[in-house]
Amino acid sequence: MIAGLRVPAGGLVLDVATGTGLVARDLRERFGVRVVGLDQSAEMIREAAGRGVAGLELVRGDGQRIPFADGTFDAVTFTYLLRYVDDPAATVAELARVLRPGGQIASTEFGVPPNPVVRKAWQAYALLFYPALARAVSPGWREVGDFLGRSIATFDRDFPPEELEEIWRRAGLTGVRTKRMSLGGGVVTWGRKDG
Repeated sequence: MIAGLRVPAGGLVLDVATGTGLVARDLRERFGVRVVGLDQSAEMIREAAGRGVAGLELVRGDGQRIPFADGTFDAVTFTYLLRYVDDPAATVAELARVLRPGGQIASTEFGVPPNPVVRKAWQAYALLFYPALARAVSPGWREVGDFLGRSIATFDRDFPPEELEEIWRRAGLTGVRTKRMSLGGGVVTWGRKDG
């Protein structure tokens, strides 16, 4: 995702659903930019803060209602966000709102492999093996195991990459392109805001 971005030196990047701050750290290291990491989870903000990344500002907030003015950022990134929001189209429009004209936006999401043979293997792992393994680890991991594979499969069915690209275009983004990674289990999308 990061390799497909071009961010001006000294630019300002918003990383939404920053989680542990790994994408924010990599953006900082690759481009030497200032990064704002936004996450709604106080626990994730603490985790990201503990990494001590220089040039990273952490803000607790909701990616569906971003607390910044229109056109603030040179680039916007987000990972594993759209499966968790009420309205993916409205969320993409909100992400595009804070992007300056000419700026880039990029995302990473899980997907279901389109190849039938690989898809069967993915289903066996994500819907059977991983949940069983997670149950063996702890009650907390059981919840993750029971939820994750179904969540990915449902989102991929309701919002396949082609539909997501159209949502991005309706939000005013151009040059939208998607690349499947990891035999289709990862979906990376890039776009640009005209201006």
